[in-house]
Amino acid sequence: MPLMPKRVLHRKQQRGRVRGDARRGNTVEFGDVGLQSMEAGWLSGRQIEAGRVAISRAVPGAKVYIRVFPHKPVSAQPLETRMGKGKGEPEYYAATVKPGTVIYEVGGLPKEECLVALNHAAHKMPVRCRLVERRHR
Repeated sequence: MPLMPKRVLHRKQQRGRVRGDARRGNTVEFGDVGLQSMEAGWLSGRQIEAGRVAISRAVPGAKVYIRVFPHKPVSAQPLETRMGKGKGEPEYYAATVKPGTVIYEVGGLPKEECLVALNHAAHKMPVRCRLVERRHR
């Protein structure tokens, strides 16, 4: 089942624009390696879940951290509907992703296996991604 919020304050939201780079959530904090977005965009709950499943199948037993959550309701009118009659109902929920946002982190296994798993997840994403390692201080 795709990710979605339990309750929302406002059922419908304007689309807005994704501007600038990620200032928070742009470093690997929990796992050993992470998948970082290089473009701005929206990730639907289904896409986030598809990436999680791809990682889990590639490296069973690894610890997977999902760093984004779909809070944004995306509405759409039904097909073949005439213009007017207001805004459509929410179709799905999306996570707003800026360049530099870490989407997934994987840990608990050798680095090479984690990189292969995150590469599988990168193919499921609608934005270009790169693999980043944790910086130890």
